[in-house]
Amino acid sequence: MSFKNNRITRLFDIKYPVIQGGMVWCSGWRLASAVSNCGGLGLLGAGSMHPETLLQHIQKMKQATDKPWGVNVPLLNPGVDELMQIIISEGVKIVFTAAGSPAKYTPLLKSHGITVVHVIANSRFAAKCEAAGVDAIVAEGFEAGGHNGREETTTMNLIPIIRRSNTLPLIAAGGIGSGEQMLAAMALGAEGVQIGSLFALSKESSAHAVFKLYAAGAREGETMLSLKKITPTRLLKNAFFDLVKTAEDSGATQESLSLLLGRGRAKKGIFDGDLENGELEIGQVATLIKEVKPVSDIFDDLLNGYMQAWQRLSLLQKGNE
Repeated sequence: MSFKNNRITRLFDIKYPVIQGGMVWCSGWRLASAVSNCGGLGLLGAGSMHPETLLQHIQKMKQATDKPWGVNVPLLNPGVDELMQIIISEGVKIVFTAAGSPAKYTPLLKSHGITVVHVIANSRFAAKCEAAGVDAIVAEGFEAGGHNGREETTTMNLIPIIRRSNTLPLIAAGGIGSGEQMLAAMALGAEGVQIGSLFALSKESSAHAVFKLYAAGAREGETMLSLKKITPTRLLKNAFFDLVKTAEDSGATQESLSLLLGRGRAKKGIFDGDLENGELEIGQVATLIKEVKPVSDIFDDLLNGYMQAWQRLSLLQKGNE
């Protein structure tokens, strides 16, 4: 299987157009290096890292892989300036930014020869990305886990909308956890995929084993978009989710929801494995994930599923001729 003519593989110099989401509390150097070593693009998730922690993970990445990799930086992080300086000083080649204006850091990063990708959830921000000079965009539908777009546009609708209005290399995200879904996203106009939940529940993910098992057992309808008055976040249902839903149904203000959320909820749930009181961020695709696998097996499944889906479509086409 060759993706040599693919703009995403050429942009990052990778074998497969598969990017691992830079997820908080999941995307450390073990996961990112495993993805890169399998031919995808691994990303360190700087959103849950203090500057000194990011520095350690960058240095370990350099030892763990000689393949391309990058760092994901949510721009709402209060320490983002320091994170960016570490990224520049350590010679990181690829940065994915999200949750903020692409114009703020793109010129600085590109002046240091860094490839910049920005995550968006609507065509308005896609246009801002093009104006800011980013190298590619990730269009993330609301099926995705964690922080999400307020528009609640599904990936199946978002990708054609962005493709129609934007010429940048396009990566699809949200609800992609199989080779079949990867092919579907590319049929809609994407040139690559960013996968979060599937890698969050891998053996190499730094998420707690209890969280992985609980999320992998999720049933249909057990994730919902919550906390819309703060930052829309897709959560797996648990005791904390019930508290949030009760508060939201009662008309809770932004301030009271922020107080309920407090600090460290995502760490408590994802990293510490507190299934009752933690914020369990995961995508809808968790309902399709039934076991915790190593990244190498995940890649085998993705590529086999992609090829099998391609072959099925080819047979359908021949049957209609």
